[in-house]
Amino acid sequence: MDRSVSSVLEKSIALDEKSDKINGDQRVSVDLGESEEAAEVYVIDHKAERKLCRKLDIRILPLLALLYLFNALDKSNVSNAKTNGIDKDLGFKGDEYNIMISIFYIPFVLCAFPFSYLYKRFGAARMLPLFMLSFGVMSLCQAAVKNFAGMMTVRWFLGMAESAVLPGVVYYLTTFYRRTELARRLAIFYAAANISSAFGGLLAYGVFHIKSGKLKGWQYLFLIEGSSTFLSAALIFLLLPVSVEKAHFLTDEDKFLARMRIDNDSSSAITEKLTFKQSLSVFNNPIAILWLLEEMALGVPLNSINNWLPQIVGAMGFSSVNTNLMTVAPAISGAVWLLVFAFVSDYLENRGIILIIAISTTMVGFIVYGSIDILNHIGISYFACFLMTAGAAASSVLTSTWYNNNIPNEGRRAAFTSVGVPLANAMGLVSSNIFRPKDAPKYVLALGITAGFGGLGILLVASINLYMLYDNNRRNKIQGRKKTFADVSTKELGEGPVNPNFRWFY
Repeated sequence: MDRSVSSVLEKSIALDEKSDKINGDQRVSVDLGESEEAAEVYVIDHKAERKLCRKLDIRILPLLALLYLFNALDKSNVSNAKTNGIDKDLGFKGDEYNIMISIFYIPFVLCAFPFSYLYKRFGAARMLPLFMLSFGVMSLCQAAVKNFAGMMTVRWFLGMAESAVLPGVVYYLTTFYRRTELARRLAIFYAAANISSAFGGLLAYGVFHIKSGKLKGWQYLFLIEGSSTFLSAALIFLLLPVSVEKAHFLTDEDKFLARMRIDNDSSSAITEKLTFKQSLSVFNNPIAILWLLEEMALGVPLNSINNWLPQIVGAMGFSSVNTNLMTVAPAISGAVWLLVFAFVSDYLENRGIILIIAISTTMVGFIVYGSIDILNHIGISYFACFLMTAGAAASSVLTSTWYNNNIPNEGRRAAFTSVGVPLANAMGLVSSNIFRPKDAPKYVLALGITAGFGGLGILLVASINLYMLYDNNRRNKIQGRKKTFADVSTKELGEGPVNPNFRWFY
C-alpha cells in the first residue's frame, strides 16, 4: 500500500468528503482547501474491508461475548438462587430481598462515570478484564455470606465492579468498527446477556439437583459461576487486542485500512485527549437529555426481565426446579430477536423505526401476560414471555448504538455512554421495587407499570427521530444541497451538531 496516501489524507480533512460507488469500490474524494478541485486520495477495496472485519470479528466478538455472558450471569444469578431458597436460608424478612436487589444499582450508577475515565487512561482492553476479575471475586464471595448484611455488602461491591463494563465495551467497539457496523456487533456481544439467562437457568437446574455435601444448591451456583468468571478474565486479558495499531494478527495494510475507516465513519480522532469540561459539553444538546430519558424508560422493561423472569415464569405453576428450565426458551428467543433487529437496523441504516417496533413487541408481551388468567391460559402466558424478551435487549442495544453513532468526538462519546448505560441499568431500582411480595405471584401492578414505561420509551424515540429528520432537512436547505450522515467524514465533526456539516444518523 502506498504510504503517500496517508500524508495526503492528513492534509485533506478540513472540508467536505464525498463518496461514489464505482465497480464495487468506494472512492473517497476530499477537498484540499486551496483548490476548488477534489483529489481522489484513496480507493477502499471492499473485499479487503470485509476480510478485515472478519479478522476483527473472530478475534474480538467471542471474547466480549464471553465477558458479558459472565457479567450478566454474576449480576442476575441471585434470581436463580431465590428459586432455591436463598432468601429463607439467609433469613430475609419482608422486603429485604427487594432491598438487596436494589442496593446493587446505587454504586452501579455512581461509579460508572469516574471508572470510565480509566479506559482513556489505561485502555479498554486492559481495564475490562480487570473489572471482570473483580466481579468474579464478588460472585465467589456471595457463596460465603451468612446473613442479609453480608449479602448487602457483597452486592454493593459487585455493583461497583460491573458499573463500567457495558460503557467500556461500547466505547471499545467504536474504535474498531464503522457506525453502520456497530449495532450488529454490539448485538452479538449483548446476546450473551440473553444466553446467560438460558445458561444460568440450565446451570441452576443441574446444580440444584446436587443433594450431597454441606453446601446449599445456591452456594454451589455462586462458586461455579464465580470461578469460571475469574478464569475467563485471565484469558480475555491475554487475547483482547489493545488497538488496531497493536493488533499483531493484522498486517500493516489492515492497520492502515482500519484507521482510515474509523477516521471516516466513527470518530473525529482516535487519540484525542479527554478533559472533564469537554466531556460534559455533550449534555448541552437537548437531544442528549431525551436520549437519557429514553434509556431510563427502556431500562424498566429490560431490568424487569433480567431480574424477575424466573418469578414471572414460575407464576404459571411450575416447580422451583422446572421454573429455571422454562426460562431457557424465552431467553434464547430474545437473543435471536436481538440479532434480527440489530442486523435489520444496520442493513436499513435506521435506528428509530426499528427501535419502536422492538419496544412495542415487549410492551405487548407485558400487557398480554398481565391481562389474562395465566393459570388457565398457560400457552398464551408462556408465549407472552417470548414477546417480553423479544424486544427488551434489542431496544437497549439500538439506543446505545444510536447515540454512539451521533457523537463523533471519542471523549464525549465515552462520557455520555458512561452515564446513559448505567441510567438504564439503574432503573433496576424501579423494577426491583414494583415487584412487591404482596402482589405475588402475578405482579399485575408491576406488569402495568413496566408496560407504561415502554409506552413512554416509544414516545421519546418518535420525538427524537422526528427532530433529526427536521434538523437534517433544515441544514440541507441552508447549505443548498442534500446530505446524509454518510456524506460527511466523522473526522471533521469533533464539534458535533455545532458544525453545519453535521447530519444526524436516525
